[in-house]
Amino acid sequence: MQSKINQESMHAYAANVYTTVIEELMKGKQRKFIAVEQEFFRLWWDMVATDTEKQQVHQLLQEGRLEFVIGGQVMHDEAVTLIDDQIIQLTEGHGFLYETFGFRPQFSWHVDPFGASATTPTLFALAGFNAHLISRIDYDLKADMQKNKKLQFVWQGSPSLSARQEIFTHVMDQYSYCTPSQLPFSNRSGFYWNGFATFPDPPKDGVYPNMSLPVTDANLHLYAQTMVANIKERAAWFQTGEVLWPWGCDKQFFNASVQYSNMDLLVDYINKHSAEFGVTVQYATVSDYFQALYSRNLTWEIRDSQDFLPYSSEPFQAWTGFYTSRSTLKGVARRASSLLYAGESFFTQYVRKHPEGSICKCKALEQLKSLRWAVSEVQHHDGITGTESPKVKDMYMNNLMYGMFNVKKLMASIIFDINNAKRNGEVYSSVYTTGSGKPGAMDVDQYVVVYNPLAWNITTFVTVSVSSEEMNVYDELGHSVPAQVQSSVESQSTYDLYILVAISGLSYRKYSIKPLDGKQSAFIGTSIKYKRRDLTHADQQNQKLFPVVNNCYQIVFDQNTNLMHSITERETNQTVQFTQEFLEYHVNGDTKKGPTSDNYLFAPNASAVPVAKAVGLEVMSGSLMTEIRQYFYSNVTSQDYIYAVYTRLFSVPEGYDGKLLCHRIEQEYSVGPLELNREAILRTSTNLNTRQLLYTDNNGYQMQKRPFQTYVNNTVARNYYPMVQTAYIEDDTTRLMLLAERAHGVSSQGNGQVEVMLHRRIWNNLPWNLNNNLTLNDSSVVRPVIWLILGAKAATSALYRTSALALEHRPVVIFGALSGYKPKLPRRLQQNTVDDLPVTVPPNLHLQTLSIPGWRYSSNHAEQVLSIHMGKQKQGDADFSRVLLRIRHLYEVGEDPVLSQPVMVDLKSLLKGLGSVTAVEERSLTGTWDVNTLERWKWKTAQYPGKKFFNSTETSEDFIITVHPKEIRTFFVYFQVQ
Repeated sequence: MQSKINQESMHAYAANVYTTVIEELMKGKQRKFIAVEQEFFRLWWDMVATDTEKQQVHQLLQEGRLEFVIGGQVMHDEAVTLIDDQIIQLTEGHGFLYETFGFRPQFSWHVDPFGASATTPTLFALAGFNAHLISRIDYDLKADMQKNKKLQFVWQGSPSLSARQEIFTHVMDQYSYCTPSQLPFSNRSGFYWNGFATFPDPPKDGVYPNMSLPVTDANLHLYAQTMVANIKERAAWFQTGEVLWPWGCDKQFFNASVQYSNMDLLVDYINKHSAEFGVTVQYATVSDYFQALYSRNLTWEIRDSQDFLPYSSEPFQAWTGFYTSRSTLKGVARRASSLLYAGESFFTQYVRKHPEGSICKCKALEQLKSLRWAVSEVQHHDGITGTESPKVKDMYMNNLMYGMFNVKKLMASIIFDINNAKRNGEVYSSVYTTGSGKPGAMDVDQYVVVYNPLAWNITTFVTVSVSSEEMNVYDELGHSVPAQVQSSVESQSTYDLYILVAISGLSYRKYSIKPLDGKQSAFIGTSIKYKRRDLTHADQQNQKLFPVVNNCYQIVFDQNTNLMHSITERETNQTVQFTQEFLEYHVNGDTKKGPTSDNYLFAPNASAVPVAKAVGLEVMSGSLMTEIRQYFYSNVTSQDYIYAVYTRLFSVPEGYDGKLLCHRIEQEYSVGPLELNREAILRTSTNLNTRQLLYTDNNGYQMQKRPFQTYVNNTVARNYYPMVQTAYIEDDTTRLMLLAERAHGVSSQGNGQVEVMLHRRIWNNLPWNLNNNLTLNDSSVVRPVIWLILGAKAATSALYRTSALALEHRPVVIFGALSGYKPKLPRRLQQNTVDDLPVTVPPNLHLQTLSIPGWRYSSNHAEQVLSIHMGKQKQGDADFSRVLLRIRHLYEVGEDPVLSQPVMVDLKSLLKGLGSVTAVEERSLTGTWDVNTLERWKWKTAQYPGKKFFNSTETSEDFIITVHPKEIRTFFVYFQVQ
């Protein structure tokens, strides 16, 4: 898993940080250090650390002089990450720390993500944290909070969980998380005696760029004055006399001896003259600081579930471009996460149901771990955000692809093993080779295995590329399966075969695809091509309308423009005027001419400009699906289009549950390559009276209200918000919902409008961007998918949570060749026997995790700490007997009369398909605390005047639990040994 870039970073920076910091901490009892991200620490621990250094780390942790904060693999981005992936990366880091040191982080240090989501404090509370620390919030809001001493509060991140999962939150002041960089008595930088690391080799003379003046007798008093003045300035912004003064910055402490020796001189000098200066200083960890605050017993204000997005650092610096930057990476990261989710439950079922199976469990776990690592690391705030340099992006992509290949291979070998197939039979897994995730065209006599990773029954279409129109599709019992084949949107020489699949929760089905032997079973889609229309001369008076219909919607197109005209929701017979167009924001690339966009920032220099003067249209109609293909040209005679949209409307035959499938309008876009300094959007305009109010989700967990706000500067960019999974607009009766399979920036710039940024290509001459290769000259073509749901508010409420997950976790398709043998089918594929039922949860719950983490730690804390103390924690293989189960309630309190109710779940009955449950332990979110012993700090507020501890939720009796709205409950489950 180690790529060259990681090794470069390790060599130049991370290895030196931990090696020199540990050495320096051992030299002075007063010295302390906080370590944040586990990815680099784990690489150092596994590849660099000596036995002596490892013993020293154990000692320093016990003494409280080294402290792990957050404890996840990375400091995750908060705007464009999905809640599932935040939990994966936290769990990955916490499992390592607990297994290795018996250490459980209790504080966060979320100083660098670009804006703060309300999901993060909720997750950190669920993980057992006592306090949360953030920094990057809007500059004008921070100034206001600072002036009024309101940078600290108790945050109730979830409206449904409110006080139960609140957490004390500290916002860093205007100096942010770095030591001040100015010295009044010197032309060198502030308190950075390391300077900046140089890659990959240090300078010969030992003088690094940006090194501070060494502390000497001559400047010691001047240094002390500067430091004290800054401490006092900051003290005025907080309610207590304790000031958290961060020492260091990005890539600091790689030469810790220089850093600590200068710091020591300064700390000693100030304390010796504390009467004169009026302050004392000490080295501290985040825990020391929050402990001091907590013991003050002050009453703190409560903040509700409003988040701190978007983030602007200055008037023209809205950090809203990164919601869309590197769309391809965002898409692959989410597909990888979805595949990991499927692979985990698939492997768990295999281990439980086939204990005698021939697959090596340890090797299988390594295959899963490679994807766990890749999915965790890309959640970094300079990862999935698209704000890294191209070579680091390539590292993320390579690691994701490698992990996905491993997991597909594992799933294919499990299917093979279960089927007792001949060893020479060929199964190959399609590692996504194209943007859409379809492999090359299939030849004759193939089969596909389709796995449903959700714990509900699904009815949906899977798409397979085939080389001929004349195909039949059969299920395991030889029955014909509804399918439709048509010319491919992607290639002239292949066809898209859409197969209608109905699969129960966490189960798979096998379909044979055979060339024609008699009657054709797959319906052949027929194409009608309409003349390309010139939008500049369209006849607006005489509209020529034609409808495309299924059981839920009628979509009407105008033949004069080839554009969409309206959508009627058939149940209520409500018609909404509905038009879509592609536009581009043009941005400036020259810093001398004004604000510029880059990986992070969006700074449009005017309103968006329509890109197409002509539109081509083709309608592909069939019995199962109608696909409307629109091509947008810059003028009537252009050869090539840069934009296309493929709109699909599905019809479900009798006998299938088509509710979700019928209610989705699927749109796939093709965008690019763009011209330079263009930001591409799709704007959808309706006649809904929305008053420019938009709703977007926080991390796929909860919705946020986004009223349009007018600013002195940069109004367009500051009204962009992240859509991780969901966004909607609505009037008094009707709602238009957008569901996404990757993150996008989204905005409502006009009444009844919603626009989605789909792609960006940026170059500017800002030296900082050029030096760090952080322009975004992205010439790719992107193919994102969005599902639209239109309907009455109550109806969309009942549909959108399950639909969003159905898009996130589309079935996994594994391809194989039928090489002349008939595989023996597993029993559950022929009929579900009583002892082999699929795992199914009610529609308002989501089986968030079903995995075998393989951790070796004891779930009894005293036992775990003792075994580490005795040096026994390294022994033994992974633990395959412990299953990690998480269940999440999808709805808010009051969101839906039925679906928002608490749900009782009998875990024994839910999991009986996996075996007989013998024990269940409820754990904290990341598994490291027994909730019965977890006592979080309860901070004093006006509503709750006592300072005390939170105690756990009610424990399960007889394996029956109740899951309340928005709750995520985590368990270790043990089964009877077979």
